[in-house]
Formats: sequence, structure tokens, C-alpha cells
Amino acid sequence: MRQNLSSFVAMAMLLPMSLAGQEANPSANSGSQNISPFTQDSKRFNDWSISFGAGLPFIQSADMTSLKNGNGENLFGYSAYVSIDKAITHAFGLNLQYDRGETRQGFRNTKDHIPINANLPAGRTQYDAISILGDINFSNLLRRVDNKSPFRWALHGYAGIGSLAYKSYRQNPGEDYHQILNHEIKPFKLTSLFGQAGAGLKFKVNRRIDLEARLMYTITGDDEFDGAGVGQTAYNMIEDQISDNFFNTTLGITFKLGKHQSHLMWHDPLQEIYYKLDVLTEKTQDIEVCKKGDADNDGVCDDWDRQLDTPAGARVDGAGVALDADLDGVIDLYDKCVTVPGPVENNGCPISSNNNNGVVTDESRILKGIEFDLNSDRILPSNTPILNQAINYINESNISFKVFGTTDTRGTEQYNLDLSQRRANNVKNYLIQNGADGKKLEAVGLGESNLLYPECDPAEKCAEWKNRANRRVYFEVK
Repeated sequence: MRQNLSSFVAMAMLLPMSLAGQEANPSANSGSQNISPFTQDSKRFNDWSISFGAGLPFIQSADMTSLKNGNGENLFGYSAYVSIDKAITHAFGLNLQYDRGETRQGFRNTKDHIPINANLPAGRTQYDAISILGDINFSNLLRRVDNKSPFRWALHGYAGIGSLAYKSYRQNPGEDYHQILNHEIKPFKLTSLFGQAGAGLKFKVNRRIDLEARLMYTITGDDEFDGAGVGQTAYNMIEDQISDNFFNTTLGITFKLGKHQSHLMWHDPLQEIYYKLDVLTEKTQDIEVCKKGDADNDGVCDDWDRQLDTPAGARVDGAGVALDADLDGVIDLYDKCVTVPGPVENNGCPISSNNNNGVVTDESRILKGIEFDLNSDRILPSNTPILNQAINYINESNISFKVFGTTDTRGTEQYNLDLSQRRANNVKNYLIQNGADGKKLEAVGLGESNLLYPECDPAEKCAEWKNRANRRVYFEVK
């Protein structure tokens, strides 16, 4: 009786194992050998959330269905769910979900109090269900690291098993609202086992809230779920199969829990290299032991290290190459002006005509400002030294400053304007919280209107380091 359901259960149990196999292969997720295999060991992301939703169920495969049949009506019930969601990796999670609802099926709505024609019954079914669902984030499995579009949509797939309890009612032909309890199933028994699978499209509203449209298909494994009638040969077993199945369409909202900026299921592979640099700066990332050694002790195994003689103390990218943030040919370890290009003979600082020694001053470097990650207003740890110098400079001077925020050209004009204002506000608030005179500061968002590299419109025309330079906050004297 439950052969189809058994196959469904086997597939659901094997699914996490297949995902784990993919996770072991970094190239399957990132598409690049320069990005290390993703793990959640460093706990840099939130991984718990709570979801709520409501919608319309309709029986599709049964003796009595919800969609129009002959001269009948389209009958829709109601449904609601709540779930506690745990992300295991950025591509797979588990949901503990409770569903409650009522399906309506047959020739006419049983709430109408109207006699039904001969041999055309109607029914309704009240159900409760508890299930464990596997959650696959297909967008993270298939996303390429060179995809520069904002990561705000995600396609999820769900499959799982659980326990179903229900009461099915039937109104016989010719009777006026005389409903009979047709069948009842208690929860947490072998006969109450059911399976469901489906897909959902999520939209990230912000770091705390997601919206989701979901379509699920439920396999009850029971021919009495629709209320057609136990032993009623006239209208029972019209459909050959032994399982009454139904679709459930819902709209839901997810609240992401935790103290971090991002949720694990929204991990963006494009920004993994920037997160990695931040973590190395804070010295909180565990270094993986290399099987074939790490000659220069830079944390990148010799098997894929493209620079085997990295100087001690230098920060490196995923390929083991020493970082040069301003691309002036002087690595950051030896560069005295890390964010401003300058010649090698001047220790990476630009030649200035405003002073005698030709070296740019701290004040000039401070006015150049700081850069931000894609689609982020978070101040990076690597920028705090510059901001701390700016605090002293602002307090010691007798002038006021405008704090300008900018973006690159990705996204809409209004979105970029809002993002640039948040960046400017965050920098201003950081300065004030750490001792700067707030009366001397004014935060202004410019959006994409004042690009450091104007030729980067659209952003795809330029290298990523130029787009990153356009995502900045800088200072100007009022």
C-alpha cells in the first residue's frame, strides 16, 4: 500500500549524504581554486531561523478533488505552518515543521448548506502534521563566483517525512449539510507516516527577514484522506491509486536569528575572499594542516600556493600571493600608504608637491577615505586604523568635515543612494563613538554619482578592484 511512499522516504534520507559529498569538493561550490573550501567552523554566520506561512491546499489526486470536475466548483481550504530552521552548511539545512489546515473537495463546498446531486458527494479534511524537511539551497550550489549581481533571490528545494493526523468528513448526495465523520488517523503511528516535497523562492528583504513563496506536494499514503467514504463503492476507489495527495501553496516570512551580519544560507561566494582577509586580520581563523607542507608558513598549502616565498607576516589571498590592496607594486607588508598607490622608491606612498620631503601626509591619506565590501555598509577591521587616525585629526583641527558615502554602479539608483547614506552614517557614528567631535561632522550619501573610476559604468567594464575603490567613504572640508 505504501510502496510509492517508501521510495520517497528513501530519497529524502539519501539527499543529505549526496550534499555532503558535494561539499567536500571545493570546485563544485565555488568554481575557483582561489577560494578555500567552505566550512562553518569559524561560526561567522547566523544559522538559526523561524518561519511562518499560510496558504491554500487543494487535493489533486484522489476520488474527490478540489479542482472543478464536471459541474462542480473549485474548492480551496486553508493552511498554515510554523518551522524552526537550522542551516547545516550554506547549501543544506534541516527544518522541524508543524502544519495545520483543512482541504475541501468533491462536488460542492460542504459549508454551503445546499443538498448535493445524486452520486456526487462532498468532503472536507482537517489535518495536523509534524515533519522533518531537508532544505537544499540550489542558488548556492549553482552560483558562480564571477556573478556580480546582488544576491537577494534564492531557490530552495524541500523534501522530508513526518507524522500526519486527520479527520475526514463526508456529506452524502441529496443530504442537506449532514456531515459524517468518514475516517480518523491518530499521529505518531506507522499508518500516519507521510511525505512531502516541493520548492520555494526566497527574497532577502534585509539581514533579519526573508519572504518566500512555496509550493509543496504532500503524499498521504492513505485512500481515505479525501473523505470519499469507507466501503462506499459508488464514489470510493474512483481513482485507482491508493494515496490521496494534495498541493499546498503558501506565502511565508522567515526571521533570521543571531548576532552576526549574515545568515549562513545567504553566504555569498563572491565575498568569501574579503571575509577571509578580515578573519585573518583578527587572527580568529583556524589554519588547516597541509599534508604536503607550507614552506612560507602563510596558511596556504604548497600544492596550490602560487608564491612559495611570501615574506613572514604578509597577508595573502586564497592563492598564497601577498596582498597589494592599492595595486602599486608594493605589498601591504612594506607599503606605508596601503590604500593609496605610490612608487616603490617612496615606500608605496604618492609623491606630494605640498611638502618638502615629497611624502603624502597622514591628513591627506585620511581624506582619501575607506572602502566597503559589495552590498555592505559594515566597517571592515582593516579600516579602523585609518578611522582612529581621523579622530585625532578631526579633534585637533578647527574645521568641519563632510563624510561622503558612495557605491559602485550595481543596483538601482535609489538603492545605491540609500546604501551610500548608510555607509556615511556608520562611519560618522564610529568616529563619534570613539571620541570624535560630532559637531564637526555631516554624513552625506552620494550613491553612484561620484565614482572614483567613472569608466566603471556599468561595473562589468572594470576589474573588481576598481569597483571596490568606488565603494568608499571619504572626507572633504566643509
